[in-house]
Amino acid sequence: MSRLPLGFRLRARLAAPDFPWWLVALAVLALAAALVIAAEAGLRQTLAILATGLLTTVEVTALAFAGALGLGFLVALAGRSRRRLPRNLARLYVEIVRGVPVLVLLFWIAFAGVPGTVAAWNWLVTPLREAGLLSELLVRDVSLLMRGVLALVIAYSAFIAEIIRAGLESVPKGQTEAAEALGLSPFQRLRLVILPQAIRTVLPPLGNDLVSMVKDSSLVSVLGVADITQMGKVYASGSFRFFETYSVVAYLYLLMTVSLSLAARALERRLRR
Repeated sequence: MSRLPLGFRLRARLAAPDFPWWLVALAVLALAAALVIAAEAGLRQTLAILATGLLTTVEVTALAFAGALGLGFLVALAGRSRRRLPRNLARLYVEIVRGVPVLVLLFWIAFAGVPGTVAAWNWLVTPLREAGLLSELLVRDVSLLMRGVLALVIAYSAFIAEIIRAGLESVPKGQTEAAEALGLSPFQRLRLVILPQAIRTVLPPLGNDLVSMVKDSSLVSVLGVADITQMGKVYASGSFRFFETYSVVAYLYLLMTVSLSLAARALERRLRR
């Protein structure tokens, strides 16, 4: 059978009820904004200054999401443990962390948690310090960027733990029982049977959390970390170009979040196939 003409297939695709017209509109708006920025010298200068904080934003997001994913996975496994102690500790951790606003947790980690941990570490290694084997750890040795990353890791790990736990529990119990009957170890059951099926369930909410973390990474600006938001705040306060600066800031965040959302949806469709 001969293939349909390209024009006919294109018209059929455009007429499909699931055609993403919202994405076309968003692409047109993004292109129009890019042309406006390229045509105006002040906006080009604003973009060049904000771009210096783009790498910091990406670094904070990547480190925090990787850490939250790892910690959340461990908490989820502890929450599904057959032993009472780890199961209750995981539940306690999730409830406490989810009940504290991210900004409050950020301040607590940066100005209370890290100094307290440093003091405890110095006390524990006192014999080694007196012997000259270790030097004293100072609070300023822990950068503000790492404090912000740590706060995001702790804040998001609780939500990711619940997502992963729900995904693991969505796998039919018969699958686990069949793997156990085949003589697979608990680790093999998790790696070969449960995780491959659970990942399809947890991928969409994990993608949403990644997008949320890109936006919440702007909270590290309250610590003076030179991300996009901090660079925009400093530039706007010096130039008094508040409208232009924060419009470009919003544009950059929108580009990152929409790109990540589309990538997550593409990966989800690929796994579904």
